[in-house]
Amino acid sequence: MKPALRFMIGCLILAAPCAVLAQDDGLQFPKSIGAGDSLSIQIAGSGNATLYIVGPSEVFKRDVQRGSAAFFPQGTIHNAGHYLIILRAGDSISKGEFDVLPARTPFALSFLARPSRLPVGIHDGITGAVYIFDAYKNLSTEPTSVSFELSNPSGTTQTRVAGTHDGAAYTEMDSGPQEGKDRFVARAGDVSSTRIIRQVPGDPCGIKMTAQPSGQQIRLETDPLRDCSGNAVPDGTIVTFTETYGSAQTTVDVPLKRGIAQVSMPAHDGALISAASGVVLGNQIRWGGQ
Repeated sequence: MKPALRFMIGCLILAAPCAVLAQDDGLQFPKSIGAGDSLSIQIAGSGNATLYIVGPSEVFKRDVQRGSAAFFPQGTIHNAGHYLIILRAGDSISKGEFDVLPARTPFALSFLARPSRLPVGIHDGITGAVYIFDAYKNLSTEPTSVSFELSNPSGTTQTRVAGTHDGAAYTEMDSGPQEGKDRFVARAGDVSSTRIIRQVPGDPCGIKMTAQPSGQQIRLETDPLRDCSGNAVPDGTIVTFTETYGSAQTTVDVPLKRGIAQVSMPAHDGALISAASGVVLGNQIRWGGQ
C-alpha cells in the first residue's frame, strides 16, 4: 500500500485533520509477524486511546489504555499483506506499519496436472504445477522443496524435485512405456496431492498383413497391432487397405476388432495391396502374376 493511500485511509477512518498525522515513537511492535501469530503492541503514555489496525481486507478497532499493551491473540490477524497501525488519543495521533507474512508450514497444495489422458512414450508429455498455501489460504512465498512422483501400475516410477518460486513449482514428466492409470503425486513437507493420468497405447509400431484367396476375392488380415512399447492398439483404430490395379484403385477403411483388421477385396492378378494406420505403413503384397 502506498504511503499516500495509507495516509488517506487514516484520515477517513479517524475523521481527523490530515495535518496532525505523524510518525511517533509511542508505539512499539514487531515489524513483521507470521499469518495467524499473536501480536502485542506496547503503547506509551497515559490515558484512554483508540487503536486501529488497517489491513488489506480487514480493519480492527479497539479501545486501549495508554501505558499498557494491546494484545491480539493467535488467529486474529491472518491475511498476509501490509498493515497500518493508527493510535488516536484526543487530538494526538501516532502511526506505524508492519507486515503479515504467510505461515512457513505448507497446509494445502493446489496441484494442476495436464493432460489427463495421453499416449505412452511421450517425452515431457505430462506437466505438473503446484501452488502452496498456508492454513489461512495465503500463497506461501517461502522457498520450499516440492517432490513429484509419477508411478505406473507396472511398477515404473519417475521422480522429480523442484523448488518453489513465488509460491509455485513446476515439472515435466515422460509418459511411461505401458498403458494404465498412473498416479501423479506432489508433496511438500507433510502435505500431498494426487492426480490420475490415463496413459493409452500409442500408434501402431508396424503392420504385418497376410493375404489368402477366397473365391473371386482376396482375404486380407493383419496380425494383432501393438505400439512400440508392446501395448495392444485399442479396438476401433482404423486400418486402411489399398489395392492398386492398373489405373484403378480401391480403398477400404476397417476398424480393429480384437486387435486385428480383416477385409475382402477383388482378386486381380498383378494388383499391389498395402495397409496403413495413420502415418504407419505396413507391408505390401503383389497378388498373382502380371
